[in-house]
Amino acid sequence: MVALRVEQLKQLKDIFARFDMDSDGSLTVLELAALLRSLGLKPSGDQIHALLAKMDSNGNGAVEFDELANTILPTMKDEILVNQEQLTEVFRLFDRDGNGYITAAELAGCMAKMGHPLTYKELTDMIREADADGDGVISFNEFSSVMAKSALEFLGISLSSS
Repeated sequence: MVALRVEQLKQLKDIFARFDMDSDGSLTVLELAALLRSLGLKPSGDQIHALLAKMDSNGNGAVEFDELANTILPTMKDEILVNQEQLTEVFRLFDRDGNGYITAAELAGCMAKMGHPLTYKELTDMIREADADGDGVISFNEFSSVMAKSALEFLGISLSSS
């Protein structure tokens, strides 16, 4: 049980670090929003601010790792971390050169290898849908968001707050 908790902390720390864009050891409102969006959630600005206020035990306007861990670990399910690991592995399969981004060529090649060759239109549509920041490649966060959205749509669940 202790080993499991240590592994959960390590994985949570990796996730935290991925979204701590300025590496200052804390998540701002924007970084917290990015983390939630990568999970396929679309909280409103008010919801994000309320969550930050709930987690921010020292009142400095940001969420440090220990505050995140204290909020999340008591309710964290092992499946969430396993799913994150599996998602990372799938992303690495597509990211053939290991640079942290999936290019159109990498996506086309992997889909063809899996027996699902794409037309140019299908490929450009997939990239356009996944590429939230418009840089022409798919980052892990964008990939996570698309996969979460696809899973939720498959289950018939909508989390958008429109």
